[in-house]
Amino acid sequence: MSILLPYARRTAHVIGAAALATGVAAAPATSAEPTPTINKTRVNNSHKVRHHQPITVFAHRGASGHRPEHTLAAYELAIRLGADYIEPDLVSTKDGVLVARHENEISGTTDVADRAEFAQRKTTKNVDGTPISGWFTEDFTLLELRTLRAKERLPGVRPGNTRYDGRYSIPTFDEVLALANREGRKRGRTIGVAPETKHPTYFQSIGLPLEQPLLRSLGRAGRDSARSKVMIQSFETTNLRQLAQQTRVPLVQLTSAKGAPYDLVVAGDPRTYADLMKPAGLKVVARYARWLGPEKNSIIPRDAQGFLTTPTPVVKEAHRAGLKVVTYTFRDENQFLPADFRDGTDPNAKGDIFGELNAFFETGLDGVFADYPDSADAARDWWEER
Repeated sequence: MSILLPYARRTAHVIGAAALATGVAAAPATSAEPTPTINKTRVNNSHKVRHHQPITVFAHRGASGHRPEHTLAAYELAIRLGADYIEPDLVSTKDGVLVARHENEISGTTDVADRAEFAQRKTTKNVDGTPISGWFTEDFTLLELRTLRAKERLPGVRPGNTRYDGRYSIPTFDEVLALANREGRKRGRTIGVAPETKHPTYFQSIGLPLEQPLLRSLGRAGRDSARSKVMIQSFETTNLRQLAQQTRVPLVQLTSAKGAPYDLVVAGDPRTYADLMKPAGLKVVARYARWLGPEKNSIIPRDAQGFLTTPTPVVKEAHRAGLKVVTYTFRDENQFLPADFRDGTDPNAKGDIFGELNAFFETGLDGVFADYPDSADAARDWWEER
């Protein structure tokens, strides 16, 4: 079936979502609206799937394309825009409270560098083998962090988001869970939450382990069962294997296109992320995790010019091992898109995200992380209704 009919049904959704994100009144849909271009001429679809598998949309750090990431406003907007799950990355404060930040170094996502009272807190630390300078959550109590305000991490790419700088505080994990529960009751559906433990080996080494506070928060929120629509993620393996013995919540083993889990590096284990994604490695992962979370390039690599090439067998082999697959990260701007789907030469302009998502849906994956959950939701609807 042509995508024309689903597109006509979804046009109002997309325009309404854009209006919701910008505050501009939505214009009514008309028959003049163009059909999104899905250009796959450079993609080898020899692995094309013959069925339309359900796709789960994870709002990457909330609706981070529309609001500063990891704020309650970003999570709440993501829910309104159709996300199935919201994703808080978790780090610890000095007093052991889990808060939502992409990294424990917070100069890029808060106004801490402008706060004279915290100037002496700037330091250099070795995090996962890499020296990093800045301000770190573990050097602040929750009360101190509450005085900071969030800001847009990519102001050059998303200047519209800078108008929200200074409006939002750093949320705790408990607050994110409370938001999800409250919005779920309001909307009559369970809002999924997919927390990621950031740098678990590092936090363990400084006496601020993430796992037990995480499980306690899930218990307080009534989110600690296999059916509570929670998935715990990690780029490391040790904490996931331990969590598998402590909770029935599904686990997601994240991987990268290069490098190795830091816990394995510390232990002298030579396995890399590439090894985890081989058939033997996937069988091991399936003993403790329910999902695999590879980077996009591990599913469809790009050539030297940035065009998509032939899909790898990772999705098929993960499914064979009993794992579902969610990949990261889909972003609407040209600079993040494969060359196949860029529109013009402005790196910050929006490209054909629908084409890219469609190409990845063809591989048979089960979920996507997206900065613009409205785009992923619309692409999913067109895909599932063709």
